Amino acid sequence: MEQLLHYCWKHKLCPLEGLQTTDGRSVEVLDPGLHNRNSGPDFFNAKVKIGGTLWVGNVEIHDKSGDWYVHGHERDVHYNNVVLHVVGVADRDVKTQEGNFVPQMVLKVPESVHDNYAELLRTDAYPPCYKIIPELTRLMIHAWLAALQTERLEQKTVAIAERVRQANGSWEDAFFMTLARNYGFGINGDAFEEWARHIPLRAVGRHRDDLFQIEAIFMGQAGLLEPSAIPERYQQDAQSEDYFDKLRREYQFLAHKFSLKPMDSNLWRFLRLRPQNFPHIRISQLANLYYERRASLSALVECKDMVSLADLLRTQVTPYWETHYTFGSESIRSAKHLSASSINLLIINTCIPMLFAYGRHAMKEELCDRAFDFLEQMRAEQNHIIRMWREVGLEVNTAGDSQALIQLKREYCDKRDCLRCRIGYEYLKQKK
Repeated sequence: MEQLLHYCWKHKLCPLEGLQTTDGRSVEVLDPGLHNRNSGPDFFNAKVKIGGTLWVGNVEIHDKSGDWYVHGHERDVHYNNVVLHVVGVADRDVKTQEGNFVPQMVLKVPESVHDNYAELLRTDAYPPCYKIIPELTRLMIHAWLAALQTERLEQKTVAIAERVRQANGSWEDAFFMTLARNYGFGINGDAFEEWARHIPLRAVGRHRDDLFQIEAIFMGQAGLLEPSAIPERYQQDAQSEDYFDKLRREYQFLAHKFSLKPMDSNLWRFLRLRPQNFPHIRISQLANLYYERRASLSALVECKDMVSLADLLRTQVTPYWETHYTFGSESIRSAKHLSASSINLLIINTCIPMLFAYGRHAMKEELCDRAFDFLEQMRAEQNHIIRMWREVGLEVNTAGDSQALIQLKREYCDKRDCLRCRIGYEYLKQKK
């Protein structure tokens, strides 16, 4: 109930006429104040007239007056500037740490708001607010999607900043870690990020002109050159045996030279994974990308359009993997290029967030603007989340739209956080 009281106060969803304090003084709400989500009073710098006198200060909201003492506000100096205590039930007087009585006002949540909120919480369909979506204005939807798009990029920026910290401040290393994670395409994302942390890029850089040595380090650090990582049928494949032994001997030399230790190969997942997504294939593609000096943030920053961005990520496997998916698992000869859809996902989940995050860090607004421009130029992703929103009547045209709606489902719908959602606001305020 307290959440709804906060919400009704913030958005002025309660009747604002005839309000009175518990001692009979009239109350006029001029400004509900700034919602505080941290410690301290719930709303800062509110403006209310009490008995004709204008008060500017803080507002605290509780289900019952007695909660003031349950939370220890009478001992906290931060609550001395509370000018109004808004409650659902006034069951006692309250005082500040200075000993002053705080004016109190009972606020009732409108029945329609209460019922609408209860309906949102109990509806099994996704999204629970589906009934109102066809009635929303294009302006309102556009504004909310733009805010969600920024929120999603900022959320990814936090993750990138953490990788920069882990990489001792290196944005190039953080870019490689982000790229590697997204090469896992969901299922092996965590394993690929762990693998990237095991790659000493400065050491690899000393062998950057030798693709075989790069692949040896990449495969070895993934734990894929350990005997336990090789299937039994490898023994019957002379080509695999020869190539595996060459890679392993090269890796053992380089591992000794740079004091390398591989990751646990058991972290890789193969079950229900298409062969083209096997880690061997993705790592070979990354080795090629690194060898061609395209797996770098500096190269990304130079991309000014979608064509150059797609070209930056376009790669294929090394010769052995053209006829194999794992050691000993032969396939029809194929260059095993990244598909166009895979490149698009890498642009959306790696390149655009990195441009935005680095632009924020380097205070280069043009990079942030470029990130948003790329999102608007790309077509929307195709997945079950986007299909769900389309089915309830939302237009989803660009990658900016799809990224915003993914954010909406994961951070609002899945968490039933309707009180922070602008569509939820439209649903709650409707009259029945």
